[in-house]
Amino acid sequence: MEKVVLAYSGGLDTSIIISWLKETYGYEVIAVTADLGQGEELDPVEEKAKQSGASKVYIEDLKEEFVTDYIYPTLKAGAVYESKYLLGTSMARPLISKKLVEIAEKEGAVAIAHGATGKGNDQVRFELGIKALNPNLKIIAPWREWDIRSREDAIDYAESRGIPVPVTKKSIYSRDRNMWHISHEGGDLEDPWNAASDEMLMLTVPPEKAPDQPTYIELEFDKGIPVKLNGEVLDPVTMLEKLNDIGGANGIGVIDMVENRLVGMKSRGVYETPGGTILVAAHRELELLTMDRATMHHKELNALKYAELVYDGLWFTPLREALDAFIDVTQQNVTGKVKMKLYKGNITPAGAQSPYSLYNEDFSTFGEDEVYNQADAEGFINLFGLPLTVKALMEKKNRS
Repeated sequence: MEKVVLAYSGGLDTSIIISWLKETYGYEVIAVTADLGQGEELDPVEEKAKQSGASKVYIEDLKEEFVTDYIYPTLKAGAVYESKYLLGTSMARPLISKKLVEIAEKEGAVAIAHGATGKGNDQVRFELGIKALNPNLKIIAPWREWDIRSREDAIDYAESRGIPVPVTKKSIYSRDRNMWHISHEGGDLEDPWNAASDEMLMLTVPPEKAPDQPTYIELEFDKGIPVKLNGEVLDPVTMLEKLNDIGGANGIGVIDMVENRLVGMKSRGVYETPGGTILVAAHRELELLTMDRATMHHKELNALKYAELVYDGLWFTPLREALDAFIDVTQQNVTGKVKMKLYKGNITPAGAQSPYSLYNEDFSTFGEDEVYNQADAEGFINLFGLPLTVKALMEKKNRS
């Protein structure tokens, strides 16, 4: 019996896929679950996978690798998709693909299967990752093959075969959770006129229910990487877990957006990214203090491309690696401390310092100084504005 490795989450789609793969292809199904910080969601995964028909279950602890090798590069890049989405699902898919390929090779599997739909981005992310790492493996995407057309159909399929699933027709949100975020899609969110309900939130309190007093935190970075929280050295996983708790308690990081999917349609989702939102904001403040104007502006251009690459599933590409090399150079002096004020969903800078600060009070002061000759500005403006002067003279000549 040939083997197939399935990216298994324990959710609706992947639960019924085990049964479908056995019925349709006659494969032995090996379920692989990536532990990216889903917490208690993983407790029933192994038993559920075996009840659904998997012959073997791998639950791989990838939390630290996820933070250090995927989240941190994206954080340093300043990559935010369409100015809002912090790429929580997008960053996880290449790591999951890498692990799927490793286990498929170890088990001698002929194929890898995933539960991404034919309308979504994840099908591209999974499959590009697999192709980049082992193009000889067959890829099976049941949503592009079977006659199931909706989540309601999928629930009916599960019920007809006695497969336990975590959703009902009344609670039908499609969710993806890891250490960085949780996403919510589907159901009443498919109408962008519908406001997202507070009851949907799982990591974050609504701002109205956050404390009435602000919370202050201090983050310390070394070359763009967070290393201390409130003076305490923390490993990457613990750092993010604590920031998620602090941010969630203060209503930080809830994003509601209509985004442009890679496959050509718009979709609406709600994302909770409490700790990640804090890190992105703090990292940006330290860059503003330590990075020169030309480098920062060019990095901002690269950040847009980096976000697009990650969103589109192009992690294992020469361009992403080349951008990382540039970004690492820009981060050499992004070292120092940042204070942030958290209050009812808002993040406000409350101070920053760095041994590599390019802010010089002697030059910037509005008071009396001995280092800057303000008369020098006249010549600079004359030269900087020379093209405007020449154009204006030409237009005046042609009007006369």
